[in-house]
Amino acid sequence: MNEIVWGDVLIQFGFLVILVVITAFIIYAIRTWLKRANQMNRIEKKLDGLSEGKKDH
Repeated sequence: MNEIVWGDVLIQFGFLVILVVITAFIIYAIRTWLKRANQMNRIEKKLDGLSEGKKDH
């Protein structure tokens, strides 16, 4: 009863790796989405500034 069952250890390690990969992917997806949203807001502000400049002329 005191021996280590290496098959169980490998399965548990595999599940741990899967959980870490899923968590990392979720964090990566959220960060990418937030960066893209910020970039779109910056582009929109620049375009608004350009169109305001054309209206003045």
